[in-house]
Amino acid sequence: MKTRTALLLGSLSAALVAFALTSPRVVAADKVDPAADAKAFQNFFFQKFPNVKHEDFVNGPYSMNEDMRRQWQEKEEFPPYEFSLDAGKEMFSTPFKNGKTYADCFPNGGIGIRQNYPYFDEKEGKVVTLELALNRCREANGEAPYSYVKDEMASLTAYMAFTSRGKPFDIRIPDDPRALAAFENGKRYFYTRRGQMNFSCASCHVQSPGERIRAEILAPALGILNAMPIYRSEWSGMGTISRRFITCNSQTRAVPLEPQADEYRDVEYFLSYVANGLPISGPGARP
Repeated sequence: MKTRTALLLGSLSAALVAFALTSPRVVAADKVDPAADAKAFQNFFFQKFPNVKHEDFVNGPYSMNEDMRRQWQEKEEFPPYEFSLDAGKEMFSTPFKNGKTYADCFPNGGIGIRQNYPYFDEKEGKVVTLELALNRCREANGEAPYSYVKDEMASLTAYMAFTSRGKPFDIRIPDDPRALAAFENGKRYFYTRRGQMNFSCASCHVQSPGERIRAEILAPALGILNAMPIYRSEWSGMGTISRRFITCNSQTRAVPLEPQADEYRDVEYFLSYVANGLPISGPGARP
């Protein structure tokens, strides 16, 4: 076991060095340049997996393993997230007690806008995610907010993601030092090791995509949020982005943050921005 761990850490270290060479911003952030970061981030994956079509990275482990891909394609004929999609569509169109609906809170009536979230709110000075915006809409109309990790939020975001399928992520970072700081904070969180296992998000999703950890094939970080929310067999249900971040922290034996904590919102901002140009594929399904 110790030998296996040593080999794994050695492999991770080598991959980290390779990534650092293609992404100087990871090791020296004297000037924030999100566009250069995104280009280096994408190029790292494109060069590491030259046989994967760029738009296919949004399909996570299915882009890495042919057997899994065949099984997934068969499942997509009767997708396990379909029940959530139907529920989300009904919830989205059902009026609040005051007669208004979610459509009153969002541009274009909330249809086909998933690719624009999260965004940086210049008035608030913070990142606003789609999950957060949905709960703010509910509260503004006299409704109680939904849990960020349970079925109702997953269903709503599943429906909204579905209306954006195929549209490329188009996350903007305004020329505002607070927005740049949020991007950097998200990147820092992504690469920082934590927990008893001393793993960062990048340990699994930059250095080891395509490899197995237990029975699971690790997904690439590039495009990892394009498929959210997702149905996971290990959950026997749907999960939101908030739930995924909390689960990842728990799996590395780190202390999870509260859903929609600034750090989680910032890391979502970072991961979404570096996936700009890749299509929304949510809702997704994973083992």
